[in-house]
Amino acid sequence: MRKALRIMRLTLTLALAAAIVGVIWQKLGPRLEDLPDSAVKPKPLDPAFVRLTPREMATLPLATRFDMPLGSEHGAFTYNARAFRIERHLGDDLNGIGGENSDLGDPVYAAGAGRVVYVGNPGPGWGKMILIAHRLPEGDEQGPVVQTMYAHLEQMQVRTGQIVQRGDPIGTVGTAEGAYLAHLHFEVRAGPYVNPGQGYADTALNRIAPETFIRTHNGSAPQVLNPGPQTD
Repeated sequence: MRKALRIMRLTLTLALAAAIVGVIWQKLGPRLEDLPDSAVKPKPLDPAFVRLTPREMATLPLATRFDMPLGSEHGAFTYNARAFRIERHLGDDLNGIGGENSDLGDPVYAAGAGRVVYVGNPGPGWGKMILIAHRLPEGDEQGPVVQTMYAHLEQMQVRTGQIVQRGDPIGTVGTAEGAYLAHLHFEVRAGPYVNPGQGYADTALNRIAPETFIRTHNGSAPQVLNPGPQTD
């Protein structure tokens, strides 16, 4: 009996203490209306966690060949002004052979068959950007999915969800809204993550050397002369 009374007194004491703390908190604690917006509003989803679903990956067009996105199909009339991993660079900066703004407005082509998964302007320094997802043949060492990224565009001529074929015009060379001289920032990325990301990093992240990837997935011998870009 005495043990039961002690337990009852302890329980009542704890309940009374909790009630007192509750009253004090209600009087002195922060109210929702007093909290900053960042504490009460849901934060936007981090794009690093956005990825294609298994169904979306399985229904991507099969890309059996890739060509350069600027100049001719073998990259003629262009040069690589800043290659992959030079000064932490995560892509290639492709320029027209005239340099400076000579390639401003030149057509940019889809490097391979795929589906457009991002069209937009992700932030300062990027300008307009397009991401295209491609399904690689079974057994490809870079597969099953890669994405090609085209940035600093002046115009975008595709929409999210659109199917494109290798060589389809998707936009034009720009300056990232005046941030740089005209050129195309071109990346190849492994995996299904639909994230604009960054253009420089201490490690390669999920990026693949674009020139190497195109060369190993080109599908035709280097000595084959392909048509040059269309001119008005």
